[in-house]
Amino acid sequence: MKKTTLSPATRNEMDSDRIIVKDDRMYNHNIARFNYTSYDVRRAQDVINPRTTHCNVMVLRSEDDLEHHGHQFIYGKVLGIYHVNVIYIGAGFVDYTPTRMEFLWVRWYEPMDQLFAWETSTLDRVGFPSLTDEHSFDFLDPADILRGSHIIPAFNSGKKHPDGLGMSGCAQDKDDWCEYYINR
Repeated sequence: MKKTTLSPATRNEMDSDRIIVKDDRMYNHNIARFNYTSYDVRRAQDVINPRTTHCNVMVLRSEDDLEHHGHQFIYGKVLGIYHVNVIYIGAGFVDYTPTRMEFLWVRWYEPMDQLFAWETSTLDRVGFPSLTDEHSFDFLDPADILRGSHIIPAFNSGKKHPDGLGMSGCAQDKDDWCEYYINR
């Protein structure tokens, strides 16, 4: 018997046909809380709110990501916190009980240069890629978040839009700076 292998795009398309969003509703949340272990092995918690300056998160870079060697983490600005109740009707489903699926809408930062920060005693620099870049935005599982991140504008680099008019209200880019520093 010949084994048929499906491409990832076909597999994802088939999987999405087997998911029902209950009542066609998506729920928006104002805050998300992330627990982490602090440097002194104590429990701590970060609160992320997309409507404040406490909206940045840190994620561990995957090993199969070939870009930006030397960068251990990825940073993102949370634009929205959501959940949907989904019903999976694919192989192995038992009943039509909905399951809560939480996700974040994130705008990614990209590193400005290779990381040699410890040798040069400088903070790591990041910036937002172009809004047209296919990797600018993504949906993220909250379980992948390591913790919140303190990202500081590099005021000497200037604003991307000095006139205060951004390209997208959803991306909240009207107040973007050309560069940012990752505070450690």
